Amino acid sequence: MSIDAVGELGEHIKNERQARPLLRLVKEPEKLKQAVAIALEENSSPSESDFAAAAQKVVPQLPRKKLSIQEPMVPKIEEPVVPQKAKVTVSQQSHPRYGEEGTIEADAPNRWQQIVTFADGERLLINNTDLDAPSVPFPRERNYPTEYSEAIAAIEERHKQELERLSQEMRIGLQTEATARAEAQIQEQIQSLQNLYRQQREQNVQLQQRLDEMKSLRQLETENQQLRQRIQDLENAVEQRPSQQWGNTMTQQATKALNKQVKQALEKTIDLRSLAVEPPKENAQECLRLMGMALKNLASAMNNTQALEAAAIILGSEPTPSAIAYRAEQLEMLPQAVSDIRQVLAKPGCSWQEFWDVAQEYEVIKQDYWVELTSEETDLITALQNTSTEPDTISVGSIVAHADPYRTLYVERGEVVEDLGEELVVAWDCWKEQSKKTDRYFRDELRFWQPEKE
Repeated sequence: MSIDAVGELGEHIKNERQARPLLRLVKEPEKLKQAVAIALEENSSPSESDFAAAAQKVVPQLPRKKLSIQEPMVPKIEEPVVPQKAKVTVSQQSHPRYGEEGTIEADAPNRWQQIVTFADGERLLINNTDLDAPSVPFPRERNYPTEYSEAIAAIEERHKQELERLSQEMRIGLQTEATARAEAQIQEQIQSLQNLYRQQREQNVQLQQRLDEMKSLRQLETENQQLRQRIQDLENAVEQRPSQQWGNTMTQQATKALNKQVKQALEKTIDLRSLAVEPPKENAQECLRLMGMALKNLASAMNNTQALEAAAIILGSEPTPSAIAYRAEQLEMLPQAVSDIRQVLAKPGCSWQEFWDVAQEYEVIKQDYWVELTSEETDLITALQNTSTEPDTISVGSIVAHADPYRTLYVERGEVVEDLGEELVVAWDCWKEQSKKTDRYFRDELRFWQPEKE
């Protein structure tokens, strides 16, 4: 108990023994002070019994009523009876009543505790192990009849066997789980090794490819060195002759070097000598294209301006490498263009629109494929164009679509509702449900609408 709880009156409490009867009033400080004041009125130097009597006056403590419990109909268990009025002493140092004597005046509520009444009238329930009374036979263990003891022994034996069985099953389960876990780890390690082997094999394949590429690069480097050496030989051969001896001819040594360079350049593209021995029988235009490409490669290898101009004349382009390359790409489309156009014209009932859908893809080489067509085919194309019912000019009432294929209106249907001169007003079918239903466009921004083919 904290002495501060009673304030100035705490100086009259000398030791723990005097404070023990006041412990039950600690939670009510006012009553605690009142009890201390009453003890001082009766005795200026109150003792433990004075404090106990004062606490009893302030808060009377009623004796506990013994509960009547109907005992079950079982055979009575013979236990040693503790005589009433037995004197006992509290031997447990941690107990608040340590060292005090008391009297057992009531029957024990159970086999491990006793009801002890102290001098101040307080009755406490104290464990048998906390009491010191060698003359009092406290029951330490419960005695059972013979048949009960045998049944308890049998139950304990079964319980022990069950524990052993469960322990064995647990050990087996743990071993099985450990085995399964070890197998899973082994499988995981095997899978990891397989993945590692697969990765290493892929890396080996990639390394082999890199080695092959490096070998090819080394071979190209060797060829480049040989080519530079040949060019150097040619330059040396040219420098050895005075300028006045050249004119429009070459020395025999320079001619040999040039022929060697020309042969090397032609081997990479086309051999003109094969065209001279056996020229193409069907496509002379292809022959000219091949000759132009050969001259272009020759001009690049020899840095010859005359060969470049000759290639430009044959191919029909500007005498620049980029223009010649672009023209060559166009001419490469020529055989496919002629094949597609002839396939369309061969269809029975061919219309101008069917021809135009194919022909506009090859519009940039129209002059080239027109020369390749026969007179009957060109006459058929002209007739289809003349018999076409499609109007040439978009006007009011025309069904149109946008001409830009990157616009969403390229596939939508619209009708020209007003002609403003340079611009036309179009009402789109897809805008009927919107607030804006029309828009203005220039004529070249529109095209005649064609239904999508299934």
